Amino acid sequence: MKHMTVRRIATAAVVGALYVTLTYFGSIFGVTFGSVQCRFSEALCVLPCLFPETAWGLFAGCLISNLISPYGIPDLVIGSLTTLTAALLTARCRSRLLAPAPPVVLNALFVGGMLAWYEAGFGSAFPATFALNALTVAAGEAVACYGLGLLLLWQIPRIPYFHDRLRQTHF
Repeated sequence: MKHMTVRRIATAAVVGALYVTLTYFGSIFGVTFGSVQCRFSEALCVLPCLFPETAWGLFAGCLISNLISPYGIPDLVIGSLTTLTAALLTARCRSRLLAPAPPVVLNALFVGGMLAWYEAGFGSAFPATFALNALTVAAGEAVACYGLGLLLLWQIPRIPYFHDRLRQTHF
């Protein structure tokens, strides 16, 4: 990534603040935490494809959001690091159509695994619980990232304000 300027740091901070706001907004409706979840804020996880500096803002936003998670420290650590890893992989993505894949896959595996461990431990019920949680987390992520996220990736390049800041990607 290029050197960090005040503008890039501010962009990352705004994205982090939006992530927190959207996550808390979703928690009002009960869709933010749980085995069936759809965080509206996860749509922002595609932004590193266009603005690589937003990966760190997403991490900070997820970390702050997970402070109210009913899953405690495991979600704070695993959920936040999963978001950071997915965002860093998305920043390396050159195709806007593939940009939502890292958040969907990584959250399904790691958050789905954490939820399965929380619900069943590592006993005999873990594989079935993991499969169900991975599927439901992936479905919620797909709605957020492929539904809302692709809409962001399609609309942001049309806004003149961002033209000089966009990294060239392909559809």
